[in-house]
Amino acid sequence: QVQLVESGGGSVQTGGSLKLSCAASGYQFPNCAMAWFRQAPGKERELVSSKNKDGTTIYSESVKGRFTISQDKTKDTLFLEMNSLQTEDTAVYYCAACKNGPRLGDFTHWGQGTQVTVSS
Repeated sequence: QVQLVESGGGSVQTGGSLKLSCAASGYQFPNCAMAWFRQAPGKERELVSSKNKDGTTIYSESVKGRFTISQDKTKDTLFLEMNSLQTEDTAVYYCAACKNGPRLGDFTHWGQGTQVTVSS
């Protein structure tokens, strides 16, 4: 069974940067669509960025130009590089793998989440 483990979260000030990692354990990194989601307190989970099997990427409007999704297939790791962080980026960030339905959140595998806190 695929287990996704996120790391790299933390606390930064406005304008700072963080790089999140998502590693698959117990199984080879799945060859399927991957994504990063986030959920802020009191808000619904939202898609931040996704990377399809063909390599195409999608970003939410709120992070476009600041965040970059990438994958190191050799090391079986998915990354989310976050620059110019703003207070509204504060949330728990989740890694997801293998889209299995039409809804944005339809993914088979999920990580446990990593907290990102941006303060002014």
